[in-house]
Amino acid sequence: MDGATSKQITVALAGNPNAGKTTLFNALTGLRQKVANYPGVTVERKEGSWQLGEHHATLIDLPGLYSLDATSLDEHIASDIIRGEQTGVSKPEVVIAVVDSTNLERNLYLVTQLFEFGVPVVVALTMIDVFEKQKHEIDVEMLSALLKIPVVVVNAKSGRGIEELAEKATAVIGTTQQIPYTFDETGDEAGPRGKIFARYNFISNAVQESTWHSDQSSHLVSDKIDRVLTHKFFGLLILVGILLLVFQTIFSWASLPMDLLESGFGALQEYAKASLPEGILADLISDGIIAGVGGVVVFLPQILLLFLFISLLEDSGYMARAAFLLDKLMSRVGLHGKAFLPLVSSFACAIPGIMATRTIESRRDRFATIMIAPFMSCSARLPVYTLMIGAFFGGQYVFGFISVGALLMLLMYTIGIIVAVLFAFVLKRTVLKAPPPPFLMELPPYRLPNLRTVLQNMLTRAWLFLKRAGTVILAISIILWALMYFPRSNQEPVVSSQQTEQTQAVESETPVLPESEQLKHSYAGKLGHAIEPVIAPLGYDWKMGVALIASFAAREVLVSTLSIIYNVGKDENEESETLITAVREAKKDDGSLAWTPLTALSLMVFFVLAMQCMSTLAVVRRETNSWFWPLFMFGYMTVLAYFAALITYQGGKALGFE
Repeated sequence: MDGATSKQITVALAGNPNAGKTTLFNALTGLRQKVANYPGVTVERKEGSWQLGEHHATLIDLPGLYSLDATSLDEHIASDIIRGEQTGVSKPEVVIAVVDSTNLERNLYLVTQLFEFGVPVVVALTMIDVFEKQKHEIDVEMLSALLKIPVVVVNAKSGRGIEELAEKATAVIGTTQQIPYTFDETGDEAGPRGKIFARYNFISNAVQESTWHSDQSSHLVSDKIDRVLTHKFFGLLILVGILLLVFQTIFSWASLPMDLLESGFGALQEYAKASLPEGILADLISDGIIAGVGGVVVFLPQILLLFLFISLLEDSGYMARAAFLLDKLMSRVGLHGKAFLPLVSSFACAIPGIMATRTIESRRDRFATIMIAPFMSCSARLPVYTLMIGAFFGGQYVFGFISVGALLMLLMYTIGIIVAVLFAFVLKRTVLKAPPPPFLMELPPYRLPNLRTVLQNMLTRAWLFLKRAGTVILAISIILWALMYFPRSNQEPVVSSQQTEQTQAVESETPVLPESEQLKHSYAGKLGHAIEPVIAPLGYDWKMGVALIASFAAREVLVSTLSIIYNVGKDENEESETLITAVREAKKDDGSLAWTPLTALSLMVFFVLAMQCMSTLAVVRRETNSWFWPLFMFGYMTVLAYFAALITYQGGKALGFE
């Protein structure tokens, strides 16, 4: 033991879901923690620093587990870590087993499995305050003697038992773990099933000898609440109300801080332009770097609000009830009940929606949800819808009082939902084929959320978002900026005297802005011309092609790009009458109208289904830990959007619409 006092120690934290493991991990590590993925897999790796007397311990938070039978990816990784076979992780000297005292028998099954790995185990007994309020009693010393390991009562909120836990963990370093039960290896109970009979018998005896339960039901209060919250009818109504609150919060309440952030970065851009000498460097910093960073940071309010609600719902125990209520509906298309909240969140923005899929344990179910989340019409599509409706469908009504614009907006949202459901059905029977997801979920007792855990989860997710997605988004922003900025030319466009006379009057009223002329001759403009033969069947010309390319940075960029192309100034928005008029009157190179109501409808359908958001792809890359899935998403959504827009435009023309 003396030689061990100066070495770095690895400690693993294991426990069932809802046993208080995350709260204890946060209490032990504080802000000294980091999150990454295990090499080659999508399972999150969370670790932090824990001071054990003279020891400096790395505390590894294992995935929430019910067993170590290694039938799932989480169980494989946990088993490999405890054995010392996981790449990049040292074999732990101690395992802290987090055990919920209100569900002692179920939690102890994982502990008995830990015994068989040979690593010293210390039990951290949580939820003892709830246990004692229910008039139950537990003899901790007796339980420790029966398990033949230290058992410490802890309360992360009050700090009870935290120092004792550190002392007990230090004391067992270097010892040999004993298995406190036996089974006949040569008789009828030989093999794995023999161990399972032996484990359960041992657990039953240990609990009976060390605990006393009152006549009061341990779940009496929770059962009464569940009669309402999990009711087939009223439970769904309450769930819809809660989801509407979450949706309204992300969709509306985040708008003010998002606007402030956007204004702040806009002001920073102007300051950079005013402070730096004119030239490429100033343009790169203001329009490339600052604009790119601003495009990432502006999502922070939605990220924070989303994970605030997710943490509150999970910590209170309601998330399990919501998944229970929705599982039957979602399972019809092969999705898990937990997929509902991420999909609803994606109506505000697919980025927090995709990040919210982390609550789905199954890899295939989670990936299927990620693949369809961008079909939900996010807020970034609204400027595109608003511009097209305002330009070609404004002031039109059905039956004299139903707005055509409102119907089209509803149609766009409906198309996205229907396509998402259909593709979920297809994906779960093809590339993500898997048996119908079993619904095995504990309904934990209701608890007051731990404020520290909630806030820490919010801050951790916000930092992960900036760290993981920011670098990729910034790089792509700079690339897009360069495509629209280069090549530079100081030469004036060459025009004939006849052309000058014809256009002089128009140009006196609407001068050609430098941004428009530069964009026309930029690499982006050349790309627009290059893809024109491909997009022409959709009703688009090269200028729309440039806007489509630019909108990959963010869907709403289409509006500002069209403002530049049509010489109305890049500061015009989707409700600008100047821009609306310019779109209506825009001409193709052959003199015909560039836009018609059918073209506008084709573009709206394209934007419903296309993957026009680099931020989303960057997050998918990080969340799936692979380039295959974002590329697959971009490919199949783009193909689908193209053919849907093609059918809309060509079908409309065949029916005589324009």
